[in-house]
Amino acid sequence: MNTRPNAFTIKKPANAIEWKLLIFLILVMDVKLAVKFAAIVLIYILQPDFKFGFSIKNSRLPLFYLLLPLIAILNWAIYQNYTLNYTLVLFTGVVFWIVCLLSVQQIKLFIERTDIEILHNTLLFFFVINIAASLLNLTTIFFEIGIQNPFRYQGEYQKYFINTGDHIRGISFDSSTTNALINSFGVIYFLYRKKYLLTLACMAVLLITASNFTNVLLLLVFLILFIFNSSRDQKSIMVVCSMMLVIFMAKCSPQNDDYFNKLASHYFLKKEKPDPTPAKIIPIREMPDSLLDAAGRKDKTATLFLDSLERQELSINTVAGKEIIQSSIIEVNSRPQIPGDSIHTAPFQSKKDTTLFQRQLLQYVNEHASKPIVAKKEAEALPGKLLAFRQSFHFLKEHPAKILTGNGSGNFSSKLAFRATGLKMAGGYPQRFAYCDPDFANNHLSLYATFFTRTAGSHSIINSPASVYDQLLTEYGLLGIAAFTVFYLGFFLKDIRKLTYGIPLLAVMLGAFTVDYWFEQLSIVILFEFMLLLNIKEQTITTHA
Repeated sequence: MNTRPNAFTIKKPANAIEWKLLIFLILVMDVKLAVKFAAIVLIYILQPDFKFGFSIKNSRLPLFYLLLPLIAILNWAIYQNYTLNYTLVLFTGVVFWIVCLLSVQQIKLFIERTDIEILHNTLLFFFVINIAASLLNLTTIFFEIGIQNPFRYQGEYQKYFINTGDHIRGISFDSSTTNALINSFGVIYFLYRKKYLLTLACMAVLLITASNFTNVLLLLVFLILFIFNSSRDQKSIMVVCSMMLVIFMAKCSPQNDDYFNKLASHYFLKKEKPDPTPAKIIPIREMPDSLLDAAGRKDKTATLFLDSLERQELSINTVAGKEIIQSSIIEVNSRPQIPGDSIHTAPFQSKKDTTLFQRQLLQYVNEHASKPIVAKKEAEALPGKLLAFRQSFHFLKEHPAKILTGNGSGNFSSKLAFRATGLKMAGGYPQRFAYCDPDFANNHLSLYATFFTRTAGSHSIINSPASVYDQLLTEYGLLGIAAFTVFYLGFFLKDIRKLTYGIPLLAVMLGAFTVDYWFEQLSIVILFEFMLLLNIKEQTITTHA
């Protein structure tokens, strides 16, 4: 591993924090692209250095970030899509990879120039800030709905309820999945650092993000560590974390547990789980009109009218003295009951209206796709993620010439492809230069529209076509997959004997690559790279000591 001379090392107290690094991490994790770019510009003003140190054998940085834009340019030259709009898309994609390279360059500089304990202090402070930001999100919810469990709160058209985790965004203001992965990194890191209170704190925040995918991923990592590589204390903490998850799913958020079980039963076990409790019969007087047909609404009106007559007659009899004694006893022995709002009324149900964005998306797909949106039966047979991979393999099978270099950057499966549509699905894009490749429109865009124009229950990462592996295969071909395997994974795995917490972090990151375009997010991957490079440095120092 190449390192810079010791003359660059900054001498600071052992309990100090590298504030430039901390500010850079906080800003680059922000969901807004403008803030990320500002972070890159600022850090290069404070710490200018463009000596990347690329080499085939012992490259200082992953060659992957240099090869991907070159593959994209090669594909552009081969297939000669020289239109202005696509050239701008290609340029944007190249810029994203260069920004990834610039980010890892700065991370590498901090690793080389800063004392190991200061790096650990900075990382610890970063996680503490994220925990505080997540708890602030939760506190904001409490101010809105009162001190009650938001995972069971069904008011305001189920704004929270099963969607509560989506509002726990932490330091990044990004999706709850991003926050969940940050905290899963924290759980593993503090577990190995034997800072068990912080381990439990990160686990608690992970739970309130309600990311079922991240929870399952972390449990699998726990299982492997428990069997092969953990001390007695670490085993105990992993058991506690697992029990926290079980209690949370059973007591705090049972609807997330039900949702996960239904997905598993429907897609993987291929059967519907029977409901052991009989369905609750809702009285017609409490049934919302939207769920009734014309005859049902008439029956409801008649029932309510008869109820009013009965109440009137009861009132008259009471005044006449027939039930004065009985009513007096009730008044003395019990407090009058004030009926609350029925949870079966509209404000307690999720909205089913089609949003403006959903209507725009359907219209856009109908205008740009020559194939119809995925059939309902096909969409119900498999989750959208697996359908997306199937689309990708069918496309390459039908276009074997594109197996080597892919279909081109932004042409099939990437955040850039969604962004370039101008629909503001993945950030803004100049409307006059909007672009949508027919292959993208007929495959992943249509698939996305199939699931994300339905009710919120279908808006899950399991139905999203987003995946790093899918992106590399379809847009950069076998060359892209080879570059990732040899020059990204290989860059870290060459030091695998020096990795401790870096190995489970790598496992989590490889799993996370299946659910989003994380390189284009410019967030989680940067934190991951910093933590792995830190692990390599500390183990190198320990070995040489």
